[in-house]
Amino acid sequence: MKIVITGVTRGLGRALVEEFIRSGHTVFGCGRSGDAIFDLRMTHQPPHDFSVVDVAQDTKVAIWAAKILEHDTAPDLLINNAAVMNRLAPVWEQDDREFTKLVDVNIRGVQNVIRHFVPAMVAQKKGVIVNISSGWGRSVSPEVGPYCMSKFAIEGLTKTLAEELPKGMAAVPLNPGVIDTDMLRSAWGDGAGSYPKAEEWAKTAAPFILKLGPKDNGKSVSVGGGAD
Repeated sequence: MKIVITGVTRGLGRALVEEFIRSGHTVFGCGRSGDAIFDLRMTHQPPHDFSVVDVAQDTKVAIWAAKILEHDTAPDLLINNAAVMNRLAPVWEQDDREFTKLVDVNIRGVQNVIRHFVPAMVAQKKGVIVNISSGWGRSVSPEVGPYCMSKFAIEGLTKTLAEELPKGMAAVPLNPGVIDTDMLRSAWGDGAGSYPKAEEWAKTAAPFILKLGPKDNGKSVSVGGGAD
């Protein structure tokens, strides 16, 4: 299976890459950290490929997609994973620059990737698009308003996409659950340590994601469970 995934330099993305490759799949990934992308390239040789791409920049995503699609088929599985967390604060204290960055990565970044990869998938009338959502895309908590907003947007965008895809394809908003990652620690500090590490989570999440298909189109699902 050919898998394209964003945000592969750390956390859930990096853990999924390792599990997918271990299972025999070909992975194309992107992230913003040049050092981490170099490490992935050294660790996983072709046909796997990893590129430095900021998904918030549409032109960069377009170039990356063209490179992947030029001599090969469209991905069987496209995972929009890249995201950032806001600084913990009430909505009225959220800084405009930070808010804009979050919107650019968490919402516009997903749309940029959809714009440049999904047409090739639609042309072949096959493939699954998984957009990583959150429990905070289906409920809210104080001081994470911008992040909640972005994941509610992902739920709506994905469910709309699901109604537009040809029969045989699927678009699925996926809640990964609560995992001990750098992003969670940026919000909750050592409190994140009570949750599973990304590597442990990926052992369950990777096979769960690989089983998603047309039967799941438009459903809000959670790792390890069915539709929410």
